[in-house]
Amino acid sequence: MTAKPQALQAEEIATGGVSPVDFGREICGSLDAAERREWLVTNGLGGFASGTVAGLATRRFHGLLFAALKPPFGRTLLVAKLDETARYAGQEFPLATNRWLGGAIAPKGYLQIERFRLEGTTPVWTFALADALVEKRVWMHPGENTTYVRYDYLRGTVGEPLELELKALVNYRDFSRSTRANNWQMSVTPLRRSLRIVAFDGAVPFYLLSASALAEPAHIWYRDFDLAVERYRGLEDREDHLHAGTFHARLEPGDSVTIVSSTESAPELDGYAAFETRLRHEQELLSLWAAAHATVSSEAPGWVRQLVLAADQFLVARPLLDDPDARSVIAGYHWFGEWSRDTMISLPGLTLAAGRPEMARNVLRTFAGFVDRGMLPNVVPQLGEAAEYNSADAMLWYFEAVRHYYAATRDAGLLGELFPLFAETVNWYLRGTRYNVHVDPADGLLAAGEPGVQVTWMDAKVGDCVITPRIGKPVEINALWYNTLVAMAEFARALGKPAGIYDDLARRVRASFERFWNPAAAYCFDVIDGPLGADASLRPNQIFAVSLPESPLEPVEQRGVVDACARHLLTSHGLRSLAPSDPHYQGHYGGPPAQRDGAYHQGTVWAWLLGPFVLAHLRVYGYPERALSFLEPIAHQLRAHGVGTLSEIFDGDAPFTPRGCIAQAWSVAEVLRAWLACRKRKADRTKSR
Repeated sequence: MTAKPQALQAEEIATGGVSPVDFGREICGSLDAAERREWLVTNGLGGFASGTVAGLATRRFHGLLFAALKPPFGRTLLVAKLDETARYAGQEFPLATNRWLGGAIAPKGYLQIERFRLEGTTPVWTFALADALVEKRVWMHPGENTTYVRYDYLRGTVGEPLELELKALVNYRDFSRSTRANNWQMSVTPLRRSLRIVAFDGAVPFYLLSASALAEPAHIWYRDFDLAVERYRGLEDREDHLHAGTFHARLEPGDSVTIVSSTESAPELDGYAAFETRLRHEQELLSLWAAAHATVSSEAPGWVRQLVLAADQFLVARPLLDDPDARSVIAGYHWFGEWSRDTMISLPGLTLAAGRPEMARNVLRTFAGFVDRGMLPNVVPQLGEAAEYNSADAMLWYFEAVRHYYAATRDAGLLGELFPLFAETVNWYLRGTRYNVHVDPADGLLAAGEPGVQVTWMDAKVGDCVITPRIGKPVEINALWYNTLVAMAEFARALGKPAGIYDDLARRVRASFERFWNPAAAYCFDVIDGPLGADASLRPNQIFAVSLPESPLEPVEQRGVVDACARHLLTSHGLRSLAPSDPHYQGHYGGPPAQRDGAYHQGTVWAWLLGPFVLAHLRVYGYPERALSFLEPIAHQLRAHGVGTLSEIFDGDAPFTPRGCIAQAWSVAEVLRAWLACRKRKADRTKSR
């Protein structure tokens, strides 16, 4: 067996010091608490591994190897888990935990978990087996569909070996479905200390390997694993997995054994060398961030450093025929793919705030190829699929992402490359494009939408019913439109091109934007010129008229918007999508798909909106310490749902329980970006005194 190299005694220091995620038996020993906390590791291809602190699967998205077979698409569950049993000093200790249909828990390995923590993004379990300690780590190799599980025998009676029996449970199905085995026969071929598995003719082979454990093939279906969260979500709540083989290892104190799951036939098998690769990758991320923000990075709390690492999980390879190195953004784990709107909103936080401008440049160039008739597709299609361009604002957020990039880099080369595309986009808006997206010649404002189609970020739809149609002139669309025109004038001047047309359009939009102000309520209408006139619903969309770099509102109006959002929409974890006083408000998000979608934008709290609120508050009141205080509660969420990252949404009612995706790109990005903006403003004020 492998002994631990001395060079890796300080792994936690290498990944940035004390982890903000560190639990003892107060969490690990409670099945309810431990199964509600989920971990995530990724490989930069769109593949991932995920599960619960307790070790049991509660979702169809829990498994050791979800391989992106056609990056970032083709996400396929190949290896579900390792069911582990340890034998020590004449006793048998289960390390695995399973729940079976009907509710039975067997085995109950969670009772052996003494500690759970993150080392960077790597989950680490410490199992206490009498006087013996065993550590388990799970991570993925950057750029490969390869997952490592390493077991370290840390402590035990001298001369007392530890035996591990590791049953590998496999599958082969789309990441969003579930398996009923029936009579499915897979091919399991033993090789030297490994197993080669072919699920069916034409399937991609995958491998279970170890440098030291002995592999014994098997073919036994384990049926009716219970998926409790899927049942809560009104979806298929059972799953079958194939026991394809068992690995046997005998360890002396100080030894380790690593099991590798991979689509590669010859991955790195040394568990320490492989983990060093992961550590170096994450240390480089932290170094880039620290160098880019040297004035504030040294004083950053641990949760901010953790968000820097979390940001990397959403950035993925997106090979194109003419650009094999193209990059993109996964909107959220577990189930989201590439969404143009989410990509552009989150890009400044995921890349520029993380000190990675070259990644921002790559993604911006990649998405230029998807623009058509002045629009970006709502969901980026796979090769050969048709794109749906039902997003009125994705292209406007693209302008904003480029403005952030140019402000940070002064990259005139990329600006010149994109400017013709941007000029054409403005022309498309002026003459009109899909879904009635057009500039109203009467006031210069941007109108959008038609019956049966959702074109803003509030895009929930149940059957043929659009929950929040927002047809007319939405407030955030026009705040973005104004900022786009101001940015275009700035871009034109930087490139030595005529800017007057954009200046004139921007002045007109600013003058017309006054129509959004609702003097009776002292905040903005959500939509004007809709089928029923002006919509006075108190929603968070108006915050962008204050948080974006250029505000079309007067200072007193900006303050009114911030105060209204603060008093009626603000929660500890983000802004509600609708005020609780509204008769359509729903304070709980849950249940079957139709029920969830009906609540999605009718009161549900969105974490990403906390960033714009903090920036708007900073603009209006100018107190960075107070603005930072609004971010403090969200730090606790790194320990509550998706550990080490931030959730997509929360219930609108207290205690604001986390819901939706356990890890959302724009949640991480906007909180990180807002923290940096406030901290830098505070540093600048201190320096100027």
